[in-house]
Amino acid sequence: MGQLKDVNDHKSRVTVNIFDQEYIIKGTDPPQHLERLAVYLDKKMRQIGQKNPNLTALKVAVLAALHITDELSKLQEDYDAIIRLIEEEKKKG
Repeated sequence: MGQLKDVNDHKSRVTVNIFDQEYIIKGTDPPQHLERLAVYLDKKMRQIGQKNPNLTALKVAVLAALHITDELSKLQEDYDAIIRLIEEEKKKG
């Protein structure tokens, strides 16, 4: 029997800056992916912060999370619709 791999053995660790705060992010994804996520979140937070300069960083973060959640939800709906279309085409052909 093979040994189970310890997920902690393959963790990436990167230091990123999000909304002028430094964070150390650990994950099993490549460092470049973690950095892209941080850049995306920073961009969203800066967009919201520029439009609403009186908001606290926490409120900016929550609004950014809501925006990103909305984007994810819409993408999931689109994905599900595409999968349904593919399944319908498979049944036809």
